[in-house]
Amino acid sequence: MKLRTYLNYGGNCAEAFQFYEKHLGGKILAMMTHEQNPDSSGTKPEWKNAILYAQIAIGDTELMASDIPPERFQPIRSVYLSLSVESDAEAERIYKLLTEGGEVFMPMQETFFASRFGQFRDRFGTSWMVIHERPMQG
Repeated sequence: MKLRTYLNYGGNCAEAFQFYEKHLGGKILAMMTHEQNPDSSGTKPEWKNAILYAQIAIGDTELMASDIPPERFQPIRSVYLSLSVESDAEAERIYKLLTEGGEVFMPMQETFFASRFGQFRDRFGTSWMVIHERPMQG
């Protein structure tokens, strides 16, 4: 059994996944528009370039996603993608990159459980936690 995360975007799924691939070291595994669907005869013209299905690998995780009508789209609330990184510098780099044009919930800082930790929503509507964990004391 595998548990995967499926994200919805309000028309910018391709842009988001291309950004994550370029800046987070991800690899897009699949990306299909509504026009590429073998049965696209009923596709409205404004939906031909919208993403029907996309899949990306980031680290050991695969995310799936698609575009939904912008009027139905709402940014992620109460759920975060948590990205654990290997250094304070990498945490700071990713935080700076993903918060640009987004909304910060908790600025990047030191906590009792992490040398760097921050929470935010990126400009695509995806909520993130970035963490460089402290070694646990035994």
